[in-house]
Amino acid sequence: MFIAPDDDHLRTRLTHAIEVAQVAVGIARPAGLNIALTAAAAMAHDCGHGPAGHASEEALSPFMEGGYHHAVYGADVTLAPLNLCLETLDAVRNHSWNRPSPSTPEGEVVSWADRIAYVCHDFEDAVRAGVVRAEDLPADVRATLGDRRSAQLDQLIGATLQTIVETGAVGMRAEEAEAMDAFREFNFERIYLRPASVAQAERVIELLRALTDWFAHHPARIGGAESATLLPGSAAAIEAAVHHVSGMTDRYAMASAVTYLGWDPTKLPRAA
Repeated sequence: MFIAPDDDHLRTRLTHAIEVAQVAVGIARPAGLNIALTAAAAMAHDCGHGPAGHASEEALSPFMEGGYHHAVYGADVTLAPLNLCLETLDAVRNHSWNRPSPSTPEGEVVSWADRIAYVCHDFEDAVRAGVVRAEDLPADVRATLGDRRSAQLDQLIGATLQTIVETGAVGMRAEEAEAMDAFREFNFERIYLRPASVAQAERVIELLRALTDWFAHHPARIGGAESATLLPGSAAAIEAAVHHVSGMTDRYAMASAVTYLGWDPTKLPRAA
């Protein structure tokens, strides 16, 4: 949610994945599902994200036929060398709610766990960063889920488990699901789409597109014997550039922009 934050206590993509795995396993174990599959998919679910998370999808989409979707890229490109089972890859590829439903209940649990985790921890981070106040959370959400992350997770996980027990399908009881939707809408309005956040995303997109274009025309600078043989500006060079940039951390991407593009350090995206 924040780009290269100075506060080390704010979440990163890695800590988010760990929290998703904790929530997913917390649902899968008492539900009698495959723990190894659930944990593997949860830990890997966002590995296709580039620097700055979802902003990188818009940045990298013009360089790929059909666009760049982090879930698809993660399953089909980033994880391809690991020879994972089809069920794990399917859960990663389809964990996003704008993708088809996963083919396994474990994959469905990961999809729910992802939303449960980020809705709760993004709000907690925003409070810590001074973007919103704890009491800003809508009263109906607090009444149903509580006003602390621990209580919110307990309610949402419990509602999911009860639904699995009662129906045999992965889902969430209506009352908590509606509260989580309202919670998510609040986060979008007050956190993700606030003017400072939108401006930050626009700067990230500009930087990542410029960086990808530069590496596509200087593939030898990517590193490795194969990259040195690529024709600058070719389809293969563009593919290699996307792969290289998408694997960068926030700080490495910004440092690369300064090094290779002469980017003004004062114009770099910062946590906002």
